[in-house]
Amino acid sequence: MPELSPGLYIVATPIGNLSDLSPRAAQILRDAALVLVEDSRVTARLLREAGSTRPMAPYHDHNADRVRPGIVARLGSEAIALVSDAGTPLVSDPGFKLVRDARAEGRAVTTIPGPCAAIAALTLAGLPTDRFLFLGFLPPKAKARADAIAEVSAVRATLILYESGPRLAATLTALAEGLGARQAAVAREISKTFEECVDGSLSALAARYAEAPPRGEIVVVVAPPGEAAPASAGDLDAALSEALERLPAGKAASEVAQATGADRRTLYARALQLKDR
Repeated sequence: MPELSPGLYIVATPIGNLSDLSPRAAQILRDAALVLVEDSRVTARLLREAGSTRPMAPYHDHNADRVRPGIVARLGSEAIALVSDAGTPLVSDPGFKLVRDARAEGRAVTTIPGPCAAIAALTLAGLPTDRFLFLGFLPPKAKARADAIAEVSAVRATLILYESGPRLAATLTALAEGLGARQAAVAREISKTFEECVDGSLSALAARYAEAPPRGEIVVVVAPPGEAAPASAGDLDAALSEALERLPAGKAASEVAQATGADRRTLYARALQLKDR
């Protein structure tokens, strides 16, 4: 393989089974001048598997701001690989700032795609995949967590989030309280020996894991909200009456139709009736 061109190489690494490391990823790890890692103890095993003897340097939340300028400077003349402990870098880690600064300085950035726990869990969950929203880790404190859940409660998409074993039951309980009776799945140890994906309602899963907190890397996948119930005649009249205080009948009917999905022509006729009262 030709010598690597200078620049940043974003290398996805296995989330469990080391055999999931792609041949291209292994080659990059063998040829890069430096490998940026979250934890050298974790990545050392991967480098041995890849046959790499390249040096490692830490890049994580605690040192990223301090070391990033020097790394960006080196990218002008060296090929540097960025890995996370597991999965695709930049997903719930500080790597995006390095990519941002590298691009700002005109450095080459190349991605070597591969495993991602969020996407892997989505494929296991049996929930809609056409639209999804990744939330990372929810805040640990109850009020902030509830606020974060409330922000996404109306989003018509499958939700994906990461969690730890000790916090899982509390998070599932908060999701049940904030989102209602939705179906969900808890995937853990993906691609490892004890991989499992358990599905059920949020409340049932919360009860299950309150009794036995699990170990391992955990991804929670939550179904999107169901179809909204159609607005009642009383609700439509109330919405029309409010809109008629600000708008002519035609525009009031259009506004309420857009908000509720009700038929505009029917709403317009009703608006005229309400105006004549």
